[in-house]
Amino acid sequence: MSVDISSMAGSKTPMRRKLLFVVNVDWAFLSHRLPIALEAMRQGYEVHIATALTDKLTALQSHGLVVHPLSLDRSSTGLWVTGKTIWQILRVCKLVKPDMVHLVTIKPVLLGGLAARLAHVPAVVSTVSGLGFVFVAKGVKAAIRRWLVGGLYGLALGHRNLRVIFQNPDDMACLARLVHLPDRNVTMIRGSGVNLSQYRVMPLPTGAPVVVLAARLLVDKGVREFVQSANILRERGLLAQDARFVIVGKPDLANPASLRPDELAQWKEEGVVELWVYRTDMPQVMAAAHIVVLPSYYGEGLPKVLIEAAACGRVVVTTDHPGCRDAIDPGVTGVLVPLRDAVALANAIQELLSDPVRCATMGQSGRELAESAFDVRQVVTVHLQIYQELMDKS
Repeated sequence: MSVDISSMAGSKTPMRRKLLFVVNVDWAFLSHRLPIALEAMRQGYEVHIATALTDKLTALQSHGLVVHPLSLDRSSTGLWVTGKTIWQILRVCKLVKPDMVHLVTIKPVLLGGLAARLAHVPAVVSTVSGLGFVFVAKGVKAAIRRWLVGGLYGLALGHRNLRVIFQNPDDMACLARLVHLPDRNVTMIRGSGVNLSQYRVMPLPTGAPVVVLAARLLVDKGVREFVQSANILRERGLLAQDARFVIVGKPDLANPASLRPDELAQWKEEGVVELWVYRTDMPQVMAAAHIVVLPSYYGEGLPKVLIEAAACGRVVVTTDHPGCRDAIDPGVTGVLVPLRDAVALANAIQELLSDPVRCATMGQSGRELAESAFDVRQVVTVHLQIYQELMDKS
């Protein structure tokens, strides 16, 4: 049997474009970037992800993603670990030969940016989803670290075919002071979006009002201030029958700012707050809440929980801090309080608890804000447009 190979000339199937995500940890990708990856696959990309794995490997593979495990230590900044991480990402780039890499969060942006340049990847997208503690810390050591990190950003963001995505204007202005980024290389996308069909407006529940903080349980997320505010309101006689304070989340022990399990156990024993631990059914959590609180002073990009709350028609109390203040319309969809101020936080919560009509009105305005600014479909569309623009230039 013979095959006429001449008839096959010119009929070779075009190679699929390869997109490689580099992300800190698997669960963060699933919660924040999966819709972008799925749409990229729908549009013909072969999508790979290099990430540190917890227990989400099967979930990632079930979506058709090609997974490359990274041994990525989020808490270490040593030279040996840094060099090892760059080498790991470089090795993945050499193996996959991506047409584009999309780097998300600080370490992937910095170290993956260097690896992508060394591997001569044709196009790079870097998402700056918060600048971290280095850029909010005070003192001489922090200033030296900022200078060093600024130099690293300069190298990592030096690719000739680059787009840098910021989630709030403060981060963009801060990094612009350290690294010269032409306007054509910068895009503002406010957060990772929310699925408006999953996060729907539900009537406020009956019974004692529920005040919810949902976050990774880090000190910098303002969890202690939340508990302190609950204690303040208890001393004023406004807890128990009047309101329930609920913490949803779990410690992130790989992060040096993680709360300790024994501290959480002590709060539970004291009975001031309820611990609902980690939940995957966040729409149901929002449906059970009257007020959603995030008193963060972490280096946020734009906290997803705040736009989820808005989508569900829940009023928000958060801090006047980059990212947090960008997730609300102050005085319309939520209330801003100063950083690390448990008394101000307690006062804001108390005022809202005393005015259910205001809570409902602000919650409805929050839904309107989510529909106009945070629809995940808009976020996905803009990302795919960026991909195409860079591919056209490569």
